[in-house]
Amino acid sequence: MIQVLGTSWALFLGMFMLMVGNGLQGTLLGLRGDLEGFSTTELSIVMSGYFLGFLFASKMVPQMLRRVGHVRVFAALGSTISAVLILYPTITEPWAWTLGRIIVGFCFCGVYITAESWLNDANSNETRGQALSIYMVVQMAGIVFAQWIVSQGDVSGYVLFIIPSVLVSLAFAPILLSIKPAPAFDQTKPMTIRRLIQASPLACVGMFLLGGVFSAQFGMSAVYGSRAGFSVAEISLFVSAVYVAALIAQVPIGWASDRLDRRVLIFAVSAIGGIGAFAGVFLPSGLWVAMTAGAIVGGTSNPLYALLIAYANDYLEREDMAAASGGLLFINGLGAIAGPLIVGFMLDRFGPSGFWLFLAILMSVIAIYSVYRMARRSRANLDVEQTPYAQVSPTTSAYIAEVAQEVYIDAEIEDAKTP
Repeated sequence: MIQVLGTSWALFLGMFMLMVGNGLQGTLLGLRGDLEGFSTTELSIVMSGYFLGFLFASKMVPQMLRRVGHVRVFAALGSTISAVLILYPTITEPWAWTLGRIIVGFCFCGVYITAESWLNDANSNETRGQALSIYMVVQMAGIVFAQWIVSQGDVSGYVLFIIPSVLVSLAFAPILLSIKPAPAFDQTKPMTIRRLIQASPLACVGMFLLGGVFSAQFGMSAVYGSRAGFSVAEISLFVSAVYVAALIAQVPIGWASDRLDRRVLIFAVSAIGGIGAFAGVFLPSGLWVAMTAGAIVGGTSNPLYALLIAYANDYLEREDMAAASGGLLFINGLGAIAGPLIVGFMLDRFGPSGFWLFLAILMSVIAIYSVYRMARRSRANLDVEQTPYAQVSPTTSAYIAEVAQEVYIDAEIEDAKTP
């Protein structure tokens, strides 16, 4: 652990500041848009823009890295993020914010891919697993800390928009000044969607639906909180509960994933998430109900993301697993684009409970479909060897998902060789 921090502290510090900036802009736009009189539909379109940009970048940024290199891509995308963040309060129009969110989503995805490839290269095979674990903690910690900053500021002013812009700008100093020379970039070409569906229909359907769950949490939680009448501080607590639970739940679910039939675990985790979301629909509205329901959904949906990747890998050859991770993340991104749009409609149609109804339906469909797949394909009749569970989060890029798969599979191979 000490060796990893000594090697990559600058990268972790920079990524923490970047995640604070990203976490701030997501919550802040939902709150400020409400003050500016944006309709729920307009806000849902704004929030969906981030995931559209993120999806485009997953295809385009690797080509940019190969063409002009890490440093130029990193600096260009970072300066663009900083500029857009500070422009939000100056042009308070839905179309401008939507365009800004698309640009920011594109740039953040590019920044993640660039930083994550640096992180991978800066650590040896022996320390890469520890580096990935620290990276996940840093990401979640940045988002949670961002919610505290929002609760301390004035949403109607300019300062809260200046802070993420400054943080993003400062984030590049420790990385660019301290990190070792940029590595050669190489990313596996994603597997075709057709082949992924043939290998694991459950993983593909689950990842698509989970994209909607994640984007609703990341993009529309503040909008839901405003519609529910929560104060800024209460909304910050609610969003924080989602991500704290997501981080904590990775460990026990990951432990269970390597010991139980993953289809049974997928059913159990998604069913628990669906029950938690239904509690938000039917129980009296209030902060503690929302925080509890949010923690349950966040604590099940985020580990479920990694669980579905691991499950798909159970039906693939080892050399295909990294490519499958990229393909599954692409499917997840398609679902994420639609998530905020549907949540916006549900909020208009059903009020604040529509947010929870949307999450409950998606999580329940995953649970029901897992039962259907168990009935269609008996695991007992298949020669299936479970691959390791890799702790990856929906906030990461396809690159780090591929690296995580390789790290945990290599570790399993080494363990098997040890007498």
